[in-house]
Amino acid sequence: MKLEYKVTEDAAGQRLDKFLRKRLSDVPLSHLYKLVRTKKVRVNGNRADIARLLQEGDIVVVHAAQGKPEGPPPERPASAIPQDFAILYEDAHILVCDKPAGLPIHPGTGITSDTLVDQARAYLERQGLEVPEGEFKPSPAHRIDRETSGVVVVAKTRQAMVRLTEIFTAGEAKKTYLALAKGRFQKERGTVDLRLPEHQQTFASKQVRGLNLQEAVTHFTKLSGGAEATLLELNIETGRTHQIRRHLASIGHPVVGDARYGDFAFNRRARASMGLKRMFLHSTRLALVHPATGKRLAVSSPLPAELTEALGRAGIAWKAPSTG
Repeated sequence: MKLEYKVTEDAAGQRLDKFLRKRLSDVPLSHLYKLVRTKKVRVNGNRADIARLLQEGDIVVVHAAQGKPEGPPPERPASAIPQDFAILYEDAHILVCDKPAGLPIHPGTGITSDTLVDQARAYLERQGLEVPEGEFKPSPAHRIDRETSGVVVVAKTRQAMVRLTEIFTAGEAKKTYLALAKGRFQKERGTVDLRLPEHQQTFASKQVRGLNLQEAVTHFTKLSGGAEATLLELNIETGRTHQIRRHLASIGHPVVGDARYGDFAFNRRARASMGLKRMFLHSTRLALVHPATGKRLAVSSPLPAELTEALGRAGIAWKAPSTG
């Protein structure tokens, strides 16, 4: 049996063994190395070393190997997967989505519906993007909570994902949120600098290391207030799980509609008086260096209609600033 692969730009720079392992996952590693040693693997017609770094356009030919089976077809073709998100920005490297509340970013326990990953990949497939077997698939470069709406960046290429991961890990992206918090704020602005327990620390880790507290800093500015709640603009220096929700709850002003950290009795009243059926937290702006061009990129998402309407019912007057 003969298998032939052409190295794409996305796969360029990988070692030959890594490239082959992704495409021949059913072949034992020892046999894969034997194929290379016995000259059954050729790159551009020549014998290749297992550690060779592949270049775009290289032709890799494998003789006498059984390729990875195709497996069952996907449950639904791309044409059948809906697109619940709006597109805020797109180029050859990234897709910036306006995620609605309720749409999870990734598959996980208890999630049986579509995710942003599913929908973004289906959208790109409909646009003609083909991802060869074993290569990087477009993926979100960061997360926001399922019930949070707003800006999410999807990397289209491996190179973009690597750079975006560096940017977010280093805290170089400026993330701005809008939240409706319970209660009235006396200060116009402030900072919550409170270390938070690691959200997914295992019991075994706690036994060995103790409770792992992570640095977390949230800045807030009061935009407008009502009798029972205040609209805030928030910027986070760190990106801990549920950071804004946990920080606001810690100072006695939880996010309205937050079913986990919020005031449950107040949430019930807000649902009745404001018609608020979701958590009032929205990722409204993201500014960062473009992963490929190095130029500054800022993308904004308008406050969803259901949140704007809830503000009016809460007696909070606020007009979104122009982004033009």
